[in-house]
This record gives sequence, structure tokens and C-alpha cells, in this order.
Amino acid sequence: MKSQSAILAKLGISSLNPMQREAKKAILETDEVILLSPTGTGKTLAFLLPILSELSPKETNVQALILVPSRELAIQIEHVLREMGSGFRVQSVYGGRPGSRERDDLKTPPALLIGTPGRVADHLRREAFEVRRIKILVLDEFDKSLETGFEKEMKQIVRDLPHLRKKILTSATQEVAVPDFVGLQAPLTIDYLGTRSSQLRLLEAISPEKDKLLTLERVLGETGNGRGIIFCNVKGSVRFVADFLDSRKIDYGIFMGGLEQTEREQALIKFRNGTHRLLLATDLAARGIDVPELDFIIHYQLPLREAEFTHRNGRTARMHANGTAYVLRWSGQPLPDFIEGAEEMPLPQEARPVQNAKWTTLYISAGRKDKVSKGDLAGLFFKQGGLEKGELGVIELLADCSFVSVPRKKAESLVALLDNGRVKKRKIRVRISE
Repeated sequence: MKSQSAILAKLGISSLNPMQREAKKAILETDEVILLSPTGTGKTLAFLLPILSELSPKETNVQALILVPSRELAIQIEHVLREMGSGFRVQSVYGGRPGSRERDDLKTPPALLIGTPGRVADHLRREAFEVRRIKILVLDEFDKSLETGFEKEMKQIVRDLPHLRKKILTSATQEVAVPDFVGLQAPLTIDYLGTRSSQLRLLEAISPEKDKLLTLERVLGETGNGRGIIFCNVKGSVRFVADFLDSRKIDYGIFMGGLEQTEREQALIKFRNGTHRLLLATDLAARGIDVPELDFIIHYQLPLREAEFTHRNGRTARMHANGTAYVLRWSGQPLPDFIEGAEEMPLPQEARPVQNAKWTTLYISAGRKDKVSKGDLAGLFFKQGGLEKGELGVIELLADCSFVSVPRKKAESLVALLDNGRVKKRKIRVRISE
């Protein structure tokens, strides 16, 4: 396995933060660890580094199982592991795609298997992978898995893993009860909740209109070219706000339940690569999604519970960074008791123009399974596409396709130049991602 310094360099990280250092030491030295730390503080890396050091490159079966509450978190952890370049095979399994295809892939077992409890339990019932070599179990955001109704499946999974040596539980929530079926005897708790050194500014924008749409537009006009999430409580409100943003020609992505998995994945890809600087979302986006540091979040609808307020705010002002949380409130609506310390935001009479991103995303019909690398695609865009340095944005490789961000003004000419071209002798299709 690569050294820690090599892995961190590959991830663009200079050093571990105090939580990650303490968690790594605890996981290496203790068999039961509960890691409590706010969203965005690097819990994933904190448990992956010590786990990798415990794996054997000679073992051909699954050695570690990571259970997560959502498909997005499974994809995120798989992505981090691939970026680490550990040399160990990794696979994620989750609903929303054919289980038969996953079972085919599991015929060559990964060292690390990541999945949602429902899909992992289904594969276990079908004996799709061998459990006798699984010695490490991670329940990432375990409280969220319990909230979303996975207790029965989690019980089954823990029961079906007789040779576990190490159990790691993580959460971003305080005072969460660990269920008895996990079987912890004397866990060591690493608690970094409430220790954030970042600076979150809380601003309240008071709206004279009950629908708050014009106030939302004024707030967005004050955010410059920053990147942020607009939170709604329900899917119907997301659609309502989306219609308004469309009428104002403001670009955005949507992330919520009810969308196809590919739609949700592509919304996050475009948000990460700068095609969209705004993500319109339900609380599904408050935890467990892989997005970069945000400049702000907007509570378009006030959250119903303090936990939701905390998790939403945790998407910005992460680690040692600054960020702003805007609370939109109709003047006839009281603030919940758990929202304290907000300063009133002076709003302009007229909304400033909202800045849209200057990037767009291209789809390429080749990915990891085609042995295509990021370097191959960079070469394609520089040599055949004629892009200058600084004009090639983020490249994301998926199993069977890739997405590349490019300047919006050059997107159509790039499609004309590169569509039906070749990468590694493979013919590819290139189009603008809708």
C-alpha cells in the first residue's frame, strides 16, 4: 500500500487534522470506535486510512464492509478510495440500478465493499460474496441509516458477519443511541462535535411576501459568484422554486428524492465541476454527499427540527473555512427556538443580477471499464480539442462514461471536433450533458 504521505499528496491534502489523527490512532489500537464529528470535517478519510493499513493484498475476498445510508455516500466513499490509489479493489452497491450487474462484478470480490443496508442485505441473502474474511465493519452515519428505516437489514448484516474483529461507527449528531444489535462491549468514543474552528455567519432575510421568492432573488444577488445550496423541506417546494429560477434565467441543479439515480449523480457532478453554482435540494443533500467547500447555504424553508438546521449549516463553513447561512423568513412567521443569533440582513430595493457559471459539462461515452484515464481525456481535449491551459475543468471518470467541464462558449465547437473521435483506439461519443 502507498504511504500516508503519498496518499495525502494525491488527494491534495498537506496533513491530517486533529480529529483525523486521533481517530486513526484509535481505530488502529481499539476494536470498537464511535467517531462523532460535524459534517465536512473529514470523517471518511479518518476511517479509511487505518482500515487500508489493516488489509492484506494477498486476500482475494471482501475484508471490510462499509454500510452507508444513501447511494450518494456510497459513491462518494468509492470515489475517495479510488482517488487515494491504494491498490485495493473497491466496489459500491446500492439500489436504483440492476442488482444482477452488481453480482456479476462481485464475482471478482473487492477488498472493500461499500453499500446501502438494503442492497447489501439482498446480496448476502443471495450469497453474492463470501463473508468469512470480513473482519472490519463501518457503520457510516449510522443514525441516518436507522432514521431511514434500515434497522432490520442492519441487524441481519451484523448477524451474518461472524468473524468481525473491528467495528467503527460514525455520526455527525450528538447523543445518538447505539442499537443493541451492533454488539458493542466497551467502545472508545472520539467526540469532536462542538469543536469546529470555522466561522459560520448566520443572516436572517425577512420577506414581506409569504412565498419569499423575490427575497430569495435578492439574497442570491448578494452571493456574487459563490457556490451554495438552497434548502427546501419538500419536493413540491423544490419544483416551485425551480419554476421561479427558470423564469429569471438563473441556472441551478436539483437534488432530491424521486429523481432517477443518474439524474442525482449528474446534478452533483455539475455542482462539483462549476457548471452550476446553485443546487436546489431537500434535506437529502444535508448529509453524505460529495461536494466541495460551499460559500453559503440558504434555508428557503425553515427546517422543522434542530438536527436538520445543524446538518444543513454543516455544508458550509467546514473545517477552518468561513461560510454564511441565510435564513429566509416571512414577516408573519416566527423563528423556531433553535435558530438563535441570526443578524438581520439589509436587502437592496432591486435584486442585483444573479451570476451564472461560465462552465458547462460534456458527456464522453468511455470510462474506467474502458481503461480510459483522466490523462487520456486531458490529452484529447488539449491536442484534438485545442483547449488552452486553464480551459480544461474538472474530469470525473465513472465506470462506463466520463464528464468533463469546459468553457460554455467552447462547448459546441468541442462537440463538433471530438464526437465520433477515438481515445485509446476506442470510438467515443461526445455531447453536451443536459
